[in-house]
Amino acid sequence: MSTSPTPESRSTALPADCEADLSVKQQQILEYLREQADSQTYFKSRLIAEELGMSAKEVGTNMPPLVESDVDLSIEKWGYSSGTTWMVTA
Repeated sequence: MSTSPTPESRSTALPADCEADLSVKQQQILEYLREQADSQTYFKSRLIAEELGMSAKEVGTNMPPLVESDVDLSIEKWGYSSGTTWMVTA
């Protein structure tokens, strides 16, 4: 038996039904955005990726479920020039 935490047992500020719908990477991105949303509004996928040890493509792939889910942030795809930019408001 493994004793490592599963995505379902990870503690987040999401309601249980939302948490079950998000992958570990999506939860990591959401936690990062929550921490930064007070001081920053626009985020480039590339810069999120650098902070979290992911590729920009991984971030871009995992953002749409956050946009569509019922989370405590408003996340909107904002721009495409030199990488995707996301507008995030708390």
